[in-house]
Amino acid sequence: MDKLTQIEAFVDVAEKGSLARAALEQAITPVMLGRRIDALEKRLGVKLMHRTTRHLTLTEQGMVYLDHCRKLLSDLSYADKLISEGRHKATGHLIVSAPAAYGRKHVAPHAPAFVKANPEVQISFNLTDRVVDLVREGYDLSIRIGGNIDPSFVAVKLASNRRVVCGTPDYFVRNGIPRTLDDLAQHNCLSFNLQGGQQRGWYFQDNGKPVIVKAAGNLDCNDGELLHHWASEGLGLAWRSTWEIQAQLASGELITVLDEYALPQYDIMAVYPQQRHLPAKTRFFIDALKAIYAQPGYWLQSK
Repeated sequence: MDKLTQIEAFVDVAEKGSLARAALEQAITPVMLGRRIDALEKRLGVKLMHRTTRHLTLTEQGMVYLDHCRKLLSDLSYADKLISEGRHKATGHLIVSAPAAYGRKHVAPHAPAFVKANPEVQISFNLTDRVVDLVREGYDLSIRIGGNIDPSFVAVKLASNRRVVCGTPDYFVRNGIPRTLDDLAQHNCLSFNLQGGQQRGWYFQDNGKPVIVKAAGNLDCNDGELLHHWASEGLGLAWRSTWEIQAQLASGELITVLDEYALPQYDIMAVYPQQRHLPAKTRFFIDALKAIYAQPGYWLQSK
């Protein structure tokens, strides 16, 4: 018999003033209820109440114990309610990681409206192109673009995305259009350097098989926004995500090439550790981003 059952029996009998009344409400026999109180007194080594067939009175120790037990049960009930509400009401501190450029443009800007709608939530962002360790570093959620996901994590697709090679019309007029992956060796490829935390190569598929092309040029850096800016100025080719260049593709400022070699999916995903009950703060934030990204024309709103 667990301690909580014994305590609940004692408090109920003390408040009802009768084993019979308490047993009737709990739909058990007075004998069973009496055994629970006997077990509690035996465990504590003190007499908590004097019982007869007609009367029930608390001992001095019983009155002291009753006050503490009432508080204990009240605190437990509050804790249960708090956790239960947490599944349906967003509360607490949400810690989010996202790629630097993407986070600045498409995650953090939506936080004020989310916090306004969920005033009991506080959000902290770490915008970095490094793949963080969610569990070890204490993140609730990570926004990731493409790549393999550890099977111990859950990945929820937020929006479709592809990685494409792009350049300005003027660049292609001056340098020609690459038709095969081998042609990239003849072009000025604007790439991440090793300090950018990525292997110096662009990822494709050829006849259904993954291929890495070593991209080289006269400019490289560790910042995706700068690579995008250089490509937009016609300084070379860049391997960028469609989320980043969608508006420029629509306007014709940038043109994609080698599309037949592009990876089929490089989706934008929300990643979090597997858990039985996902906190409402995390679930609500994921749902909010999905709804925003699904708005018609969202990805064409900014360059």
